[in-house]
Amino acid sequence: MSICIKDNIQNMNLVIGCTVGCSYCYARNNVKRYRMIDDFSKPEFFPNKLRLMERERPQNFLLTGMSDLAGWEPAWREKVFAKIRENPQHQFLFLSKRPDLLDLETDLENAWFGVTVTRRSELWRIDALKANIRAKHYHVTFEPLSDDPGEVDLTGVDWIVVGTMTGVQSKKVRTAPAWAHSLVEQAHALGIPAFMKEDLVPIIGEANMVQEFPEAFNRVLEVQRTWHK
Repeated sequence: MSICIKDNIQNMNLVIGCTVGCSYCYARNNVKRYRMIDDFSKPEFFPNKLRLMERERPQNFLLTGMSDLAGWEPAWREKVFAKIRENPQHQFLFLSKRPDLLDLETDLENAWFGVTVTRRSELWRIDALKANIRAKHYHVTFEPLSDDPGEVDLTGVDWIVVGTMTGVQSKKVRTAPAWAHSLVEQAHALGIPAFMKEDLVPIIGEANMVQEFPEAFNRVLEVQRTWHK
């Protein structure tokens, strides 16, 4: 039985808003529906949420579920990084579609920096990620995968995620099984864990799902299962 990635990685929306403007953005629709902020194109920081990092029970957190790291102010980043350093029990993920706008360096052991790639023409983002963010861990999310990315240079990447379009636009964009399988095979050839999101089940079949986490994430999940405090 496939698992839902959201059951294993929780969203912590410290920043809400994004300047990229993707047509398929679920976050923008949610913000408009629930009136979280006035203007989604103008990101806002919510520092009061930093206290959520102080939980003793380990968690895997995605910090950019409703934002793009490239849209964060440097001062916001510094505050978040400082809090991450104080809470090594958790693992923290960041994503960006504009790594070319970033220039940062960190030695945080529990911070993972990634890019979203939806098509072959966006593969440049992977190189830009490694060039512009000097960090310990990198990941790539191929979602929604809308064409065949072909051969991908995953050197130095620590984890990949593959998914397809959901919602009303899923009739227009459909990921071919061969594209997803190829990415997983390329990752495995380099010893990189790969995770196929549950939205791929109708496309590739339950029996063909590959759902792997990095060891650091698995350790967090294992502690969660035995947590008694």
